[in-house]
Amino acid sequence: MTDKLPFKRCKAAHLRFGQRGERLAARLLKELGIDILCRNYNGPRGELDIVGLDGGMLCFVEVKTRKPRKNSRPADAVTLKKRWAMVQTARHYMKQLDSPRLPYRFDIIEVILTHRRLHELRYWPSEFSAKSIHMMMRSVSASSL
Repeated sequence: MTDKLPFKRCKAAHLRFGQRGERLAARLLKELGIDILCRNYNGPRGELDIVGLDGGMLCFVEVKTRKPRKNSRPADAVTLKKRWAMVQTARHYMKQLDSPRLPYRFDIIEVILTHRRLHELRYWPSEFSAKSIHMMMRSVSASSL
């Protein structure tokens, strides 16, 4: 038996669905004049879907792709734990740069698809800050004592 199979491995449907959302989000950012520096950056604490540059500001973007739902928005899935991981991963990314003192922000893009077609695209620039997440994490830690 050989190590190579005669056919390509198929990606899971939910991964293809998410990748489609990320492509649409990247296209939106480009249309808004934001340069895409990196997609799917993996750091020791997690992944950043898109890293962009808007003028002189770094944008760390989380993309959530969902089917339409009445009582929730895709951004609700960006939990405090996920936001904390984004902050840590963004810090790791900035340490890799020659000039890590660039201003930065954290954005969320919601992509809502119906039957693989774009239904709605929502962009939330500066949705949260590293400082706000740090304060929330302190509050959670203090309340669990």
